[in-house]
Amino acid sequence: MRAQYGVPLGITAVGAAGLAYAAAFEVRSFRLRRITVPVLPSGMRPLRVLQISDIHMVSGQRKKQRWLQSLAGLRPDVVVNTGDNLSDPEAVPEVLDALGPLMEFPGTYVFGSNDYYGPKPRNPARYLMEKVSGRHGLNGNPPVVGAIHNPWHELRDAFDAAGWVGLSNTRGRLKLNDIEIALTGLDDPHIKRDRYAEVAGGAETDADLSLAVVHAPYLRVLDAFTADRYPLILAGHTHGGQLCIPFYGALVTNCDLDTQRVKGLSSHHAEGHTSYLHVSAGCGTNRYTPIRFACPPEATLLTLTPQTP
Repeated sequence: MRAQYGVPLGITAVGAAGLAYAAAFEVRSFRLRRITVPVLPSGMRPLRVLQISDIHMVSGQRKKQRWLQSLAGLRPDVVVNTGDNLSDPEAVPEVLDALGPLMEFPGTYVFGSNDYYGPKPRNPARYLMEKVSGRHGLNGNPPVVGAIHNPWHELRDAFDAAGWVGLSNTRGRLKLNDIEIALTGLDDPHIKRDRYAEVAGGAETDADLSLAVVHAPYLRVLDAFTADRYPLILAGHTHGGQLCIPFYGALVTNCDLDTQRVKGLSSHHAEGHTSYLHVSAGCGTNRYTPIRFACPPEATLLTLTPQTP
């Protein structure tokens, strides 16, 4: 009997332990990642950009709120919020409380699908099925029916009141004393709200830096930004794969981006040009899948430095 059942029981025990770790510890094991990106003009002082993404706030997530509040101690030059702040229609006050200290700094934001619509229970296997079929979100899938609408206008109004620049299919500017940043952003490609034609025209040469921002890093968007010569693109959405295999990595990205670039800094090539791409693994999860494995929740402090000759 031991020979017959020992291995399955052992596998079950290991699986249960891994699930407990993913749900009870790692999902709340918040990290700050630091990277350096050489994209500034020669002679310009370094610029500290804090990227936060995929908060997916649910009412009562006090530890996440306190951690986000603590990030203000980094004293960033700019905060970039790449969307999916909500996973609960009632959680807008918690999001604003968590981000309140950061809203004292210059910032910019885009929204993701979960800012507009409340989450629904979903079979995780569908992410693998969508990867195989090449259909993600509303890209090739039927429209959503009976969706819960989140009060995203309240988030937008609070961000705007704090002076953060909204970038839903539009351009904007941030002035930081001696530095001027030109911003170009898109609404969420995951639900087909991106309208690149409305912001096309390329990086603005009269600014010290042109920055592209989008929630979901779909290839059509990355191709367009790169062809228009943006030196740096910031995105979120992927959760870094969320459930990863140690020493292998992510299985899915929840978009058409390859798994090798599911999180962190990489590059993107289009029409003979190259842009840096940073994808945040985010610091939250859908409320119905509150687990992470081999992919801790994170925010990123990007130090932008002058390009090397």
